Amino acid sequence: MVRQEPHPSGEPAHTSPSDARDLLWEPPPVPAADLTPRTDWVVFAVAAVLTLAFVLWGAFAGGSLGAISDTLLGGLLHYGGWGFVLSASTFVVIALWLAFSKYGRITLGRDDEEPEYNTVSWISMLFATGMGIGMMFYGVAEPLTHYVSPPPGTGGGSGEQQAMTAMATTLFHWSLHPWAIYAVVGLAIAYGTYRRGRRQLISAAFIPLIGEKAADGPVGKLIDVLAIFATLFGSACSLGLGALQIAGGFQILGWVELATTGLLVGIIAALMACFLLSALSGVSKGIQWLSNINMVMAALLMVFILAVGPTVYILDLIPGTVGSYFQDFFSMAGRTDAAGGERTATWLATWTVFYWAWWISWTPFVGLFIGKISRGRTIRQFVAGVILVPSVVSLVWFTVLGGTAIDLQASGVDLASQGGIEEQLYGLLANFPWATAVSVLAALLVAIFFVTGADSASIVMGTLSQRGANDPRRPMTAFWGVLIAAVAAIMLVVGQGEGNALEGLQRITILVAAPWTIVMLLLCLSLLRDLRNDPLIMRSHKAREVVAAAVVTGAQVYDGEFRIDVSAADEKGSRRVGVEPVRGSRRAPNSEGDEGSGDGRTSRP
Repeated sequence: MVRQEPHPSGEPAHTSPSDARDLLWEPPPVPAADLTPRTDWVVFAVAAVLTLAFVLWGAFAGGSLGAISDTLLGGLLHYGGWGFVLSASTFVVIALWLAFSKYGRITLGRDDEEPEYNTVSWISMLFATGMGIGMMFYGVAEPLTHYVSPPPGTGGGSGEQQAMTAMATTLFHWSLHPWAIYAVVGLAIAYGTYRRGRRQLISAAFIPLIGEKAADGPVGKLIDVLAIFATLFGSACSLGLGALQIAGGFQILGWVELATTGLLVGIIAALMACFLLSALSGVSKGIQWLSNINMVMAALLMVFILAVGPTVYILDLIPGTVGSYFQDFFSMAGRTDAAGGERTATWLATWTVFYWAWWISWTPFVGLFIGKISRGRTIRQFVAGVILVPSVVSLVWFTVLGGTAIDLQASGVDLASQGGIEEQLYGLLANFPWATAVSVLAALLVAIFFVTGADSASIVMGTLSQRGANDPRRPMTAFWGVLIAAVAAIMLVVGQGEGNALEGLQRITILVAAPWTIVMLLLCLSLLRDLRNDPLIMRSHKAREVVAAAVVTGAQVYDGEFRIDVSAADEKGSRRVGVEPVRGSRRAPNSEGDEGSGDGRTSRP
């Protein structure tokens, strides 16, 4: 907002900002992290009651739950599968556009604030979020499955072409798209918390769109309940995958003959007991220590396979995978059942749509985490780090494990037919030295991921239940942790009753993620509206207006021979900004025919 004041000659002499406070903005204080957590009983009660109802339904009428979820999934994929595909790519476009646009220089905090963590530590923590049960479960299985049974519309090539297609498809599912999905939610939370001083709630990020009153009212509470559901079922899916893989390890090691429902539930119960011991004792350093050990163990497993496996083939596969990924990017991003019919629809439900739903359901959890550790970063740094670092980790991880599996399959070792996909990691390890010890290490690795994942996800749900508290109360954390285990068990039981536990996990995850996808799209709209009114952007607009008006004034009044002058505030707090002639230049005559007594300055309080 500017004000133009006339020069005595009748020409505009000066343009100035209307209020200096607009240019000297400081963000409001962030809510204190150590405030006593206060439970939002509406959010907590609604989320808890509905979750318990789901658990009871699955426990006492699992058949009807399975039948209804199967019917709902069929309708959702037929009429709305395109929505998942289009939404995921929309999040990619938004994240990259924000990084390269004028908004990329906005700091997640004060303009002069330094990053809370140094770059090495920040990247290490991003690396930690890029690893998990999912990468252990699918590290061998996905590339191998796509190699043996190519995605619809890609078959018929040579073995080398099939390998490139398999690796590119896997990288498509684990690199740019999932981390862009996480980035938009993490950015909205970090920007609202550290730049605007709001609470760490998903509903608080909707204030620019629906207003503070609505965000604190029923609409905001509904958003937080949906966020809890998304986190709960997304985490339960991961824990279910972990239980399946640990049970598969027991079978490969000869400890059990069959992965029964009782065994899967028992694994979940045993690992949840470990989580409760951690949560109720408050040994946060112990969880952090376990997480660090987990990263080291995962790195050692990858290095071991790289060393004893087909090292040269793996290294050759890395650039080929990247090239195939970019070459096939748009065809993979646009794949829907409209092009391939029923076979493509089934494939999408098993892979792409399931993945997008899984990533979307994880966004409250991962988004809150990466938002918390990114204070002081610019939006450009945030997007680059959140997308690039985990994508590189995914590239290396899947190339090492998946490339080794493909090489073994091509050389005559039929890994693909050795049990379910949860057992294929152990089947691969059986072809190398110290197979039993390394398999035990892999099972232990999944177990620790289970415990630390449940710990982190339950803390996030506690935060959402207790008005954005940074450290929710331990009983609240333990409560949600137990429910994660219960939901994971029900999802497995429902699938196991129909002959495929993995399908049960995938089906319910997709259904729960559908409403959250709509919430995320609205969240992006709210974030964009918030950024348009960011003080840094507003100051830039004002600065351009002031300078442009001053240049016009100088050109008109002083015939182009002028300079812009800013003077100090006087004793009344006035500030003088204006243009004045360069010494010896010709001034424009004033309205009375004189040379002009003023210097073109105007002042404002």
